[in-house]
Amino acid sequence: MSAPESDNTRDHDIVIYGATGFVGKLTAQYLAAAGGNARIALAGRSPDKLLAVRESLGEKAQSWELISADADQPSTLAAMAASTRVVITTVGPYLRYGLPLVAACAAAGTDYADLTGETLFVRQAIDLYHKQAVDTGARIVHACGFDSIPSDLTVFALYRQAERDGTGELVDTNYVARSFAGGVSGGTVASMVELAREASADPEARRLLNDPYTLSPDPAAEPQLGPQPDARWRRGRDIAPELDGYWVGAFAMAIPNTRVVRRSNALLGYPYGRRFTYAEHMSVGRSPVAPVAAAMATGGNMATMELGSRFLNRVPRGFLERILPKVGSGPSEQTREKGHYTVETYATTTTNARYLARMSQQGDPGYKATSVLLGESGLALALDRDKLSDLRGVLTPAAAMGDALMARFPAAGVSLEVSRLG
Repeated sequence: MSAPESDNTRDHDIVIYGATGFVGKLTAQYLAAAGGNARIALAGRSPDKLLAVRESLGEKAQSWELISADADQPSTLAAMAASTRVVITTVGPYLRYGLPLVAACAAAGTDYADLTGETLFVRQAIDLYHKQAVDTGARIVHACGFDSIPSDLTVFALYRQAERDGTGELVDTNYVARSFAGGVSGGTVASMVELAREASADPEARRLLNDPYTLSPDPAAEPQLGPQPDARWRRGRDIAPELDGYWVGAFAMAIPNTRVVRRSNALLGYPYGRRFTYAEHMSVGRSPVAPVAAAMATGGNMATMELGSRFLNRVPRGFLERILPKVGSGPSEQTREKGHYTVETYATTTTNARYLARMSQQGDPGYKATSVLLGESGLALALDRDKLSDLRGVLTPAAAMGDALMARFPAAGVSLEVSRLG
């Protein structure tokens, strides 16, 4: 049975699990500044490191409780989950460390948000814990950072605008990463390595990664729309007249993002439409060499995924951990502050109305911007419960909290605007 929305019997509104990691610290810093009166706690394996993080956060955070919790000790995760309305976690790779916390939150009826871009991890969470989370009233919300909120929420915003305008359902819909700048952390590299290893070792994992509906609640019920390639290069004008002269290639995170968006459509009852198609691209500009760059980006992404997975499965894990960036490392403060992104999602509806959703943030997409998105997701789940959807189980950002999260964006410095093009 789910806990009532007004339940105040828990000690905390939000627990940040992994608060001593790179993005965990950034999220704690954001919530120390933007969390208002939310009751927040910091959790992780090392009490000493947690104390050091709390001491760095300023006066307001000094009352935050410190919680010792470890994925290798399920009882500590269970106690943590039972103490709070929401757990937000930055502890990856999620394929290695994530499922015990999902299990604890599903059992306790506790809402959960993470940063995963690991499609196979999400599929495992659905298979193992979706039904239990529905029964207990938990919202298990994956992909609450740069992957995949800009993808998920721009499409959701387009649907809402078309719904208000009465212009029909979405059909041809394309996300274009127009500009972005930032750095790379050890945690992201570790997650990519773990996913590549899994795909290389397991033919079924490769099949799931290639299935456009692998995160669907019922893949057999999905519309049969033919091939939906995630890696392609094309002229911008083939997407929208406004992109005439530009070329686009494959976007590196298209595989996880597209599957999240398609799951949102299914979970919400196909409000985007049964003819909805969705793809993701990266703009490479309009110079004379742009067509070559687009082709190389697309071919390079495909080759890297295939050859990289074969190579990584033959290299000892310990050797890779010695040579790759360390988990907990990340870009400098200067890089984080100078980073930014702008994405544009173009859609045509069943009445041939055309729309554009543009979303942008200042700050490194994977780190500063992501910490804002994760922090606001936690606040929406904890404090805006009357504005959330009625869905429970393993969800997506749009399906769990689309309207509530969009309402929070302006105050958080996140720009999301929808305009009608024709």
